[in-house]
Formats: sequence, C-alpha cells, structure tokens
Amino acid sequence: MIALSQPLGETKGIGPKTIERFGRVGIKTVRDLLWHFPFRYEDFSNISKIADLKPGEPATIHGEIADIKGYRTWVKKMFIVEATIIDDTGKIKAVWFNQRFLMASLKKGMILSLAGKVIFDPKKGLSMSHPIYEFSARLSEGESRHTGRLVPVYSETSKLTSKTFRFLIKPILDSLEIVEEFLPEELLEKYDFPEINPALKNIHFPKTMDEAFAAKKRFSLEDLFLLQLANLRARLKLSKQKAYSIKADKKYLSSLISQLPFGLTNGQEKSIKEIFSDMERDWPMNRLLQGDVGSGKTVVAALAALSVAENGNQAVFMAPTEVLANQHYFTFRKFFPEFNGGVALLTSSSARIFYGDNLETEFKKQDLAKKISSGEIKIIIGTHSLISDSKGAKNVSFKNLALVIIDEQHRFGVKQRAQLTGRKDRDSKILPHFLSMSATPIPRTLSITIFGDLELSIIDELPKDRKSVITKVVVPSNRDKAYAFIRGQVKKGRQVFVICPRIEKEKLIEEGKIITSRDITRLEMKNVKEEYEKLSQKVFPDLKVEMLHGKMKAKEKNETMKKFSEGKIDILVSTS
Repeated sequence: MIALSQPLGETKGIGPKTIERFGRVGIKTVRDLLWHFPFRYEDFSNISKIADLKPGEPATIHGEIADIKGYRTWVKKMFIVEATIIDDTGKIKAVWFNQRFLMASLKKGMILSLAGKVIFDPKKGLSMSHPIYEFSARLSEGESRHTGRLVPVYSETSKLTSKTFRFLIKPILDSLEIVEEFLPEELLEKYDFPEINPALKNIHFPKTMDEAFAAKKRFSLEDLFLLQLANLRARLKLSKQKAYSIKADKKYLSSLISQLPFGLTNGQEKSIKEIFSDMERDWPMNRLLQGDVGSGKTVVAALAALSVAENGNQAVFMAPTEVLANQHYFTFRKFFPEFNGGVALLTSSSARIFYGDNLETEFKKQDLAKKISSGEIKIIIGTHSLISDSKGAKNVSFKNLALVIIDEQHRFGVKQRAQLTGRKDRDSKILPHFLSMSATPIPRTLSITIFGDLELSIIDELPKDRKSVITKVVVPSNRDKAYAFIRGQVKKGRQVFVICPRIEKEKLIEEGKIITSRDITRLEMKNVKEEYEKLSQKVFPDLKVEMLHGKMKAKEKNETMKKFSEGKIDILVSTS
C-alpha cells in the first residue's frame, strides 16, 4: 500500500528526471501529487466513428495506423508527425507538433484510441490536431486514463504534461492506503459531500461531471476549513504579542485634516476611526484598508503614520515599485508640507529626506540607514530596499518601529511581509501595527473567510469631485475607431496609457518542446516593445509616444514618469 507521506522517489514507476521536475513545482510526496487537482475535464467518453466526426468538436475514435511519416516545416521550423488513422467507416489525419519521439513509438498497423479536437482544412480535409492517444491493446474496461472517458486536464509545465499526471496518478490511487477523514462528519452530511477516499478518486478520474463537481466542492470546503483554523491560530498568536499603544491627539489630527485641499469622505472618516481604535491597543493591529483607485487610501494611511510620528515612534510605508514609492513620498510633501519630523525615501536609486518647509536633502544610503536606526527619521517610504541589501546599503533597522503600511499587499510575498513586520526594534518584545492597502475589490463575505486574520476597513465612495471610471471593451473590428477616439482625446489635451501584459515578445518555442494551449496564448500576448513600435511609427507618428517597463533603469523610469506628469508625453505604453 502507498502512504500519502511517501516520497515520490520511493514510488514505483517515477524516474529521477521526473522526480526532479516535480520538485521544481513543489511536488515531493504522494500527497503533493494527489492534491494537484485538475482544473477542467475533456469529455472524450463517447466513441465516434470517423465518418461521423464533425469539425470543432472533441471526439474519441478507435482506429488503425495506416501510414505514419515525419517532416519539418520550413516556416516555423517545427517537426511534424502525421499519421493516417482508419476504421471501418473512413480515414482521418492525426497531427502532432515537436514530438519526434512518436516516430519510434507509433508504427503502421497499431490499433489506437485517440482523443482530441477535430479540425477542418479546405485543402487537407478533417484532422485531429495534437490528439492524446492510448494503445487499445493495453486497455481493459475501466482502465483508460487518456481517452474514452472524462479526461482530467492539469496545470502543466514544458516537461510535465497532463498525460504525465494521469499516467502516474491512476496506479497510485489504485494502491493508496485508506486516508483518514478529518472534516467533521456533520459538515459532510450537511452539504452531502463525499468522504475523502472516494473524493480523491472522483476528482482525478470521475465517471460523471456530477462526481467531479461534488469532489471539487468537498476539497474546497477542506481548504476553507483549514484556512479558518490557520486564521484563528494567527489571531490568537497575534493577540498575545505586544505593540506600542498609539494615542490619537484629536487636536493634532484635526489640524492635519484642515491642511488638506479637500474634505474627507464618510468612508475615509470611518476607516480612520477604526485604524486609530486598533492602534490604541497594546497588541498589534492587523488591518486591510480596501478601496478603489482614487478613493483616498493613501491619505488615510498617511494620517496614521503622522500620528505615530507625533507619538515619537517610527512608521514604514512600503510600495512594490519605485514609481509608487515616489508617488507616496510626494503625497506627503504635497499635503503635509509643514511636517518636520523627517520623511525619508529609500529605493534602489534614491535616498533623500524631506524635513518640511520645502527643505529636502539627498544622502548616501548608509548615512540614511544610520539616521533611521537612530530614530531621527520618523516616516520611511521605500521598496524592497527596506528589507534587502541594495548597492552596499545594509538592511535598515529601526529604533522604535510602531506601524508598517504596505501598499498593494498582493504584490508582496508572504516571506517579504513577515521579514518586515517580524523585524523587531530595540525592544525585542514589541511588534509593529500592520496596515495593508489594496484597490482589489474584496466582497466582505470573502474577506472574512480568506483574510480572517485581518480586520477590514472599506472606503466605499469616491471624493465628491472625482469622476467615475468608465470601462468598455473594444472588439478587434473596431480598433480603428478606438485609435480615432484616442487621437481625439489627445487633441483635447488629455493623455493615454496603453497597458500590455509583457515587456517583449515571448521567444519562439524551441524544437522538442511540447506545445500547449498556454504556449500559444503567451505567443499571442501583447508586449510593450512591439506595441510601442507600432503606435509610435505607424498609428500615431505625429504624437509623442513613449514606453515604460520594469527592465528600464530607475533613472530612465523616473524621467519618463516626470515627462508624463508634466504633459510632455501624449501616449505612454507600459506594463502594469
């Protein structure tokens, strides 16, 4: 019998290279492999005759290899394997890309079961593109893995295909020891979910979609159950920690708010009360501030940081990019110009301090780190430079860190968050309060479940004079109309962002690599460099078009953002 804890290296049928590939994606034990669930299923349960096949539909056929050949395409330099499959009603081509090894394993006269999508070419007729196959001679009823059934499809890598997962998981399930159920029986009965042992078999090799859905729901319940337990443990652990008690000076806070060129919304005022109430306690706050872009999250966080500084403690404001860190720094300068407790900006390319009254000084990073460590600087804004060595600057330490603010929490890893919040100041028994901000909409019921260790503050309204965001989808046939709209907006003095998911085009698939649908999607993705060339040279040669992406040097990025903010760029092509 096979145990869940058994390392894959001790499992029959899995070689060293496959074990190494699994290790790269964090799959090291039998449990890891079995909990790598399929994300969808292909319905190849109906066996069709070749004469009955229809273009565009998935199908499974049984047939004999009448002919097989391999050749290389001149255009894309790919090796093609092409087999002619026949049954008693007709014939069809089966085509595979970059799988030269099939020439050794597939031979004329073999009987196969093939499953895949049927496509039609006016010149070549019907064919099956990249079908999965099994040798019919090896199949017995109920033992099929890849054809003639609901076939699981898994998240893949270039070397770990769904076929590999199916090939290994099926015999493991057949020899698996009885797994102990840990979910409460009343929960399973309440929702009519299967027990863990049949659920494991049904999620990988279901006979019907109903079985698959029931198994997926059961494991989703398991995830939420464990997550809730982890959240309760985190809350309990945090409640036993110590933090600085930050007393709110209402008179000082009112004076700060009076400096703002706008009034606070009800959502901002409510969030401020919740945050300050948490910080008055002597155990760490753990709160998520959620609101749309432009709702005023930064101002709320800044008021919290300023109050911490007024109490004589330090606050850290951490952003995922230099561009965002600079924006937060200039927000402090713009809205709170009289604050003289020291606002520092520390990134890979900048080290400066704003002392109020337009007084700003640049420093060497080591010198700035010393000022932070001594407690002279009360508010520190930065990127990963705050928690990692950067061009000779040592890790920053703090004298009395009382508040950590992280912008766009989802763009930081768990380890990075722990590294910053867990870094104790000189009083090793005290941890800082923690405030994360996100513009990602999070429904309250979902936040209670997933972010159960966080209290939630929501700014659910925009400032009075803020215009609403209009979102529209433009189909490819209307692209020229969209370009005309952009040109019209620029002529009115407005500016445009064009956002692409990639910096440059994905490299062509190398020979021998199995091509997946994900590879095709990546090859078709828009990228900044090509889009910039097209827009600047062909579409808008008369406009000022620039590009911005993460591989540019910090100085170039800052200069580009400065030009854009000054209105010297009409269209900025950028990554997110």
